[in-house]
Amino acid sequence: MASANAGGAPSAALPPAPKPRKSVTGTRKGMAVLFLAPALVLLGALVLYPIGYSVFRSFFDKSGDFTAFGNYKTLFTDDTILTAIKNNAIWVVVAPTLSTGLGLIFAVLTERIRWGTAFKLVIFMPMAISMLAAGIIFRLVYESDPDRGVANAIAVTAHDTFAESSAFPQAHPSTESPLKSASGGAFITRKPVSAGTPVMLPLTGVAPDSMPDDAKSAAAAKPDPDKVTGTAWQDFTRGKGRGEMNAPDKAEFGYPGIKVEAVKNGKVVASAEAAADGTFALPKEADGAQLRFPASNFREPYNGVDWLGPSLITPAVIGSYLWIWVGFAMVLIAAGLASVPRELLEAARVDGANEWQVFRRITVPILAPVLAVVTVTLMINVLKIFDLIFIIAPNSSKDDANVLALQLYNSAFLDEDSGVASAIAVLLFLLVIPVMLFNVRRLRREARR
Repeated sequence: MASANAGGAPSAALPPAPKPRKSVTGTRKGMAVLFLAPALVLLGALVLYPIGYSVFRSFFDKSGDFTAFGNYKTLFTDDTILTAIKNNAIWVVVAPTLSTGLGLIFAVLTERIRWGTAFKLVIFMPMAISMLAAGIIFRLVYESDPDRGVANAIAVTAHDTFAESSAFPQAHPSTESPLKSASGGAFITRKPVSAGTPVMLPLTGVAPDSMPDDAKSAAAAKPDPDKVTGTAWQDFTRGKGRGEMNAPDKAEFGYPGIKVEAVKNGKVVASAEAAADGTFALPKEADGAQLRFPASNFREPYNGVDWLGPSLITPAVIGSYLWIWVGFAMVLIAAGLASVPRELLEAARVDGANEWQVFRRITVPILAPVLAVVTVTLMINVLKIFDLIFIIAPNSSKDDANVLALQLYNSAFLDEDSGVASAIAVLLFLLVIPVMLFNVRRLRREARR
């Protein structure tokens, strides 16, 4: 029954208080955590835990005893690891810079040619090849034998175009020869020669299989009263009955193309080249001179460059890296170049700017954010470079090509020193952090624009 109020009128019952609703924001946060939980577990298990354990393990030595910062001291006192740090510094400076620079050049140039798309495809194609396969390819490219290595085949061809190698690098006179050694690797007659008397210039030391293809059986030169004639030949016969010493035999070959000089008082007064049978003839000015085989006759053949040697191994591996990653840089830069306002470029040309000024003062500044992305990405990439060096560098020069990632592998699996390996891993992590912070700040600046 309703109670009466002061005026005698009945009063209505109050409605029950509404139940509090669940917070929408809290529900959304719960759902977010639920969906992120698997990723967070994987992140912790595969990233955070290894990082933490590596830091922890870096304070213990190979046998598991606590050594504080002993492993970090080793990083900067061990010669092998110092070489790896130095090479990493070279990689970080050179490889990203060259890759970005070449990518920029290719991106700009391909805009001006009809077959630019095909060119980009060819340059980008190495990105489809694994680093392992690329390493095997360039191990063959840098092969020292010019018959197998492409790089040395090109180098030898270019060298021999301007300075042909000798066909007789191992030739030398025998002990009973009328020739003697002269300065600079040359050979000269012991006595002066005279016109009308044929001169015998025997040599040995060239394998029969290495004689030039155009060599013919040696022949004795005919006397000529107005000339100095003679024969230069291989004074060696295989088997029994080797023939007469210092005289050409039928089984012996002449030295075709070998150069003979007549020297008087230290000056060359005449010169000639031997025919296929080894015979040669000098003018009468050679009368009374000594005959000399110049050292150029015995020049060692040029076998190319030792690309995989200690001095060139790091530049050689960087070259293989460029072959792979220049295409990556070119594609990203070309995408940025497509967004450059053409009206701005045309306005600059109308104002009298040449192509170099347009490129340097307009194109490059506009592409600066893209160039920064490419450079930073490649810097992080080269800090972890491992595959190419592991495959390309031979054992004789692996220490000279060493980098931190390779040294980490060697310390962990070859030396079985997990303490030093963990210290190297922490060092690599610390080296990557500044680059990543730079990238994060740049992205935030871009987002605020």
